[in-house]
Amino acid sequence: MILSNLQGLKPLVLREKVFNWGQQTYLMAVLNVTPDSFSDGGQFNSLAAALDRAQTVVQAGAHLLDIGGQSTRPQAEDISLEEELVRVIPVIEAVRSAADRSVDLASVPISVDTTRAAVARAAVAAGADLINDISGATYDQSMLSTVAELGVPIVLMHMRGTPKTMQQLTTYTDLLGEIYDFLANRVEAALAAGIASDRIILDPGIGFAKTYAQNLEILRQLSTLRSMGCPLLVGTSRKSFIGHILQQPDPQQRVWGTAATCCAAIAAGADLVRVHDVAEMRDVCQVADAIWRQA
Repeated sequence: MILSNLQGLKPLVLREKVFNWGQQTYLMAVLNVTPDSFSDGGQFNSLAAALDRAQTVVQAGAHLLDIGGQSTRPQAEDISLEEELVRVIPVIEAVRSAADRSVDLASVPISVDTTRAAVARAAVAAGADLINDISGATYDQSMLSTVAELGVPIVLMHMRGTPKTMQQLTTYTDLLGEIYDFLANRVEAALAAGIASDRIILDPGIGFAKTYAQNLEILRQLSTLRSMGCPLLVGTSRKSFIGHILQQPDPQQRVWGTAATCCAAIAAGADLVRVHDVAEMRDVCQVADAIWRQA
């Protein structure tokens, strides 16, 4: 039996890639073009390194690239709009114009990880296809209207505060209920702004204003978010709660801990997983889908 209750939702088509929600789990590959991201900061913040990374993850099975220029790790400092544009836009343009690669990067769907409408607009003009907003489009009041005008899908994530303050804001009376209410409110706002219901993706925001125990509880109760009728994205990759369980301080050594969380998310109905280790998580998704997404 297929876990997802999204059979009535139209497939999402990005650059001729069809995302048939409920039929399989899709892989969103992280491409941080930052000097300070928690796991891979500084590794891909040159054009050559970013292009090599894009080729590697697409060859490994990524269904879309998530390019971000602003670190969202705990305690991360904000960068200026100008700096974010300088980091992100040339990479999108380079991926779109890459011609001498063994994979066709020009046709790979691109998500841009940003909370700024100006970056979203410039990114779509450069060739991005989807906006991934960790604030649920609350930081920039023009984000939803901009996305509606651009006609692209958006990921709305739950969080509190900012990356600088979020881990001081982890007190909840009803964790899943409050996440649900926040996301439902953001869906209503997106619809009111003119964004089509089948172009909204939801993310419970694991690791964002959440404690170790709360992250585990979200994974246990993820299926409660399915009733909103939107695809679910889950991003657990290499995060600190996995390090806590494994007593592993090095994020890059949390691959198989990440695999367990991806498997749990898929069992609970996740439609996309945002990951660093694409080849390994491709295998996880294929096996988990065979178990839990049988026709």
